[in-house]
Amino acid sequence: MRTIRLTVAQATIAYLKNQYVERDGGEHKFFAGCFGILGHGNVAGIGQALHQDPEFPFYVARNEQGMVHSAVAYAKVKNRLETFVCTTSIGPGATNMVTGAALATINRIPVLLIPGDIFATRQVAPVLQQLESNTTQDISVNDCFKPVSKYWDRINRPEQLITALPEVMRVLTSPAETGAVTLSIPQDVQAEAYDFPSEMFEKKIWTIGRTLPDRSLLARAVSLIKKSKKPFIVAGGGTIYSGATDVLEEMVTRTGIPVAETYAGKGSLPYDVSQNLGAVGVTGTPGAIEVAKEADVVIGIGTRYSDFTTISKSGFQNPNVRFININVTEFDSFKHGALPLVGDAKAILEELNQQLSDFEVGEPYRKKVLELNKNWDDFVSGIYAEKNGTPAFQGEVIGAVNNFSEAKDIVLCAAGSLPGDLHKLWRTRNPKGFHLEYGYSCMGYEIAGGLGAKMARPNSEIYVMVGDGSYLMMSQEIVTAIQERQKLTIILLNNDGYSSIGSLSASLGSEGFGTYYRYRNEETDQLDGGLLPVDYVANAASMGAHVIKASNVAEFKEALKEAKTIDKTTLIYIEVDRKKGVPGFAWWDVAVAEVSEKDAVKESFETYQNNKKTQKYYL
Repeated sequence: MRTIRLTVAQATIAYLKNQYVERDGGEHKFFAGCFGILGHGNVAGIGQALHQDPEFPFYVARNEQGMVHSAVAYAKVKNRLETFVCTTSIGPGATNMVTGAALATINRIPVLLIPGDIFATRQVAPVLQQLESNTTQDISVNDCFKPVSKYWDRINRPEQLITALPEVMRVLTSPAETGAVTLSIPQDVQAEAYDFPSEMFEKKIWTIGRTLPDRSLLARAVSLIKKSKKPFIVAGGGTIYSGATDVLEEMVTRTGIPVAETYAGKGSLPYDVSQNLGAVGVTGTPGAIEVAKEADVVIGIGTRYSDFTTISKSGFQNPNVRFININVTEFDSFKHGALPLVGDAKAILEELNQQLSDFEVGEPYRKKVLELNKNWDDFVSGIYAEKNGTPAFQGEVIGAVNNFSEAKDIVLCAAGSLPGDLHKLWRTRNPKGFHLEYGYSCMGYEIAGGLGAKMARPNSEIYVMVGDGSYLMMSQEIVTAIQERQKLTIILLNNDGYSSIGSLSASLGSEGFGTYYRYRNEETDQLDGGLLPVDYVANAASMGAHVIKASNVAEFKEALKEAKTIDKTTLIYIEVDRKKGVPGFAWWDVAVAEVSEKDAVKESFETYQNNKKTQKYYL
């Protein structure tokens, strides 16, 4: 057997750079490079390997959590067919990535994490930043990654890498099993040399197949749909990841079956397709909520049925409702007692479309869906046309961005009140135009995610919409965007605090407690003093961004035009009315205090109990 002598770190990079994926005849490298922050736990190992192998690009990040967000956004835009490696030192560098790992796994997005670890030899323990245990020496902070990783391994001997790396790739390239993969490599092992088999570093192609379910299950699904009077499709992220959007549009246009979209699934249909009822669930449109309530057959495509999608298990009220779940993951396909069609969404929809060639919904149902679609479009036009002066109205700001952007552009967001408003209002024109991280709804994802999205789609404008709360959580990847000459248009909406939770708090009777950015009042000893004088404009400018300040929506529209002409990351700052919001049309199960001295809480609890009565088990 031919061998080549490499360090463990060198072997890792040499292996990863030769991994390719193929789907539908298209082949390309799986890894676009490596994000990292170097420290004593990886600088002499992974860092040295990257330094001597410039074919594997290295990108310096500013925050370890942020770089995972960038990798996730990149992979999401690439339909999970390409991603990044993220490497850190030991200790805080490693644990900073745990949130990013959880986000990736919850959203089913592939990313490879390589945190440095303590010495495998243990001779010099405890090393700097080592977590000690009085019950075992076989533990480190990297064990925190285990519950949030789809695959986790620690390389204590060089030869373990030979069998570990294929498992890493198996999970990362599996549409059903993908998520965060953690390969923990002690810092001494990274630098240790070994005679690795040469064939380990030859080009390897991982084929992403399109699996189909059992034929009898498909036949039962077809029969169930044909017998239905009010079928309804919930389009999730899997619809887009599988590239099933065109066949979905063809099927629903012909059959008349209405569609509503989850956060990850928004873009499954263009907004102006008549069968598209828009957002589903807690932040759904009135039409989607009404049709879901009456549906007798619900066809879930690539959705995991979060509580937002199901309106906390109260969205589907037909006593005889049945579910058909099309999902590449068996775990998700069985939810709600469904008839499970385990396989690729595009392949299954092609089969269903063919076998439903003689099926159409009834004319009254089709007409109702068309009317609901038009009614919502008229509502959105009204929101977009509002003129609210100063401070601006968030809905109108969204409209300005939506109307100004091109079909190929991407709007990106993650947390606060913006996601719900965007879910309802944004008019999607292509499957990748709406990028919301809402599986984990992680504050701080936005700017880092925008960087990853831009790297994946360099010819698209990336409109990062972020509130002041998320901006303060993590804005430093602006520096990385400047360094890499990646142009983002960041739209910072300032409402002086945590507006979304403030509204939720008020609805629960707690009056927005703790959600404003205010001084502590010396007289009351509470956070009810004057507003904090945070200068976001100066902050963004200090990191190298071009900054434009707008006072109202008219100025904001001019700012969008100016930003389009700037060749580097640009931040547009605008203050918005915290108290004026886009209306919601459904409830969300957030537990309310059963006893309280406040009447508002008592009233909220009574409403909560009434809403709880609508919840169901779908067995």
